Amino acid sequence: MTTPSALERPPGVPLTRRLAARLVLPFAVALSLLPPRRLRAVLTLASRGARPATVAQARNARAAMCAVSLRCAGPRGCLPRSLGAALLCRLGGNWPTWCTGVRVVPPFTAHAWIEADSRPVDEGVPDDYFTRLITVAATSRSGR
Repeated sequence: MTTPSALERPPGVPLTRRLAARLVLPFAVALSLLPPRRLRAVLTLASRGARPATVAQARNARAAMCAVSLRCAGPRGCLPRSLGAALLCRLGGNWPTWCTGVRVVPPFTAHAWIEADSRPVDEGVPDDYFTRLITVAATSRSGR
């Protein structure tokens, strides 16, 4: 038996932001196919020299990814959504903390998300709901 549901796309995302999100979407999907070790290496390189993203910047990027892709807006789209939002922030010179981990309560399912100011962005759960396994934060050009 299936359960009917409706995915809500965020309203009011500007056209230029939606176009930028469509531009990074194929890259996000391609990155989602990489093994974790390579994915972390690519994201570390991409985040180099970026300023930490603010909550508003991260929220806008996440909303834009959900606005252009049903896959990203869906419950199983966490990896391409988080990757796309991080890449979208990077186009503006910023980088949220990209995280992947597991829920701390059963069932222990995997999840990927972005954070700003050490808090998950628009996940709708308490801050300690996930345990981080891999994180990629903004780094300076000198390496740290």
